[in-house]
Parts: sequence; structure tokens; C-alpha cells
Amino acid sequence: MSLDVSPALLEQAERGEVDEAEFVDCVRTSLPYAWEMISSLVAQLKVDGGDFADNQTPPPNEQARGQLLRALASDAIRGALQRHFGVRLAFQNCHRVAVFPLDSSVDDRLARFTSIRGQLLNQSPTLRDC
Repeated sequence: MSLDVSPALLEQAERGEVDEAEFVDCVRTSLPYAWEMISSLVAQLKVDGGDFADNQTPPPNEQARGQLLRALASDAIRGALQRHFGVRLAFQNCHRVAVFPLDSSVDDRLARFTSIRGQLLNQSPTLRDC
């Protein structure tokens, strides 16, 4: 299971619409490593500016790696995180998370980061098991 869903949140889902803030809080508490990674990158982007902020350090263990995969592979979770933080998220190699501002001036940089070429240039023999 990827999220620890409270009975109250599950009841909301069963009745219809879910409060997105409550869903985001569920993500925060269920996937703390992924939440902290994205939060820190958003803070870094705000402080440093630039086109994007990214993490290139592999997670400390498979549980942390799994949290990143669950957060960024789920369209619902990823979308909610992007709306909550006001950024666009990009992901490579099971650990390289990047946050981009919503500003269209970085669209070319985002396209390069998420391109086939960008993926190939980010390969390393040490990442073969991720």
C-alpha cells in the first residue's frame, strides 16, 4: 500500500469528492522521505532561484526509494504535490527529483531535463539496480 489512508479520508472518497488539502496531508504523513525531498528542493529553488533545483543523491535505502517512486509515478499524487507546492516535478533514475517553477521561461530547460537525451546522459553504472 502506498498511502496510509485514514477511515475519514476513505469515507470522503467513497462519498465523492475528496478535499485535496487532506489528500496532500495524507501524502505528507505516508511518504515522509519523498515529502522532505520535494519540500527541500522547493525551498532551495526559492532561495537560489534559477531554472530548477534537483537532487542527485540516491535515497539511503529501498524504503525511501519506494516512496519517491510512489509519489512521482502516481498521477494523482504527483499532480497534488505540484499544485500544493506551485512547481512542476521531473524525475529520472529512481532518485533524481527536480522541481521547476511554473514560469514558462524555463520550459526549454524542463524539456531538456525530461528528454530522451537527458535521460541517457544521466545514466551511470552505479544506478543500474534502481
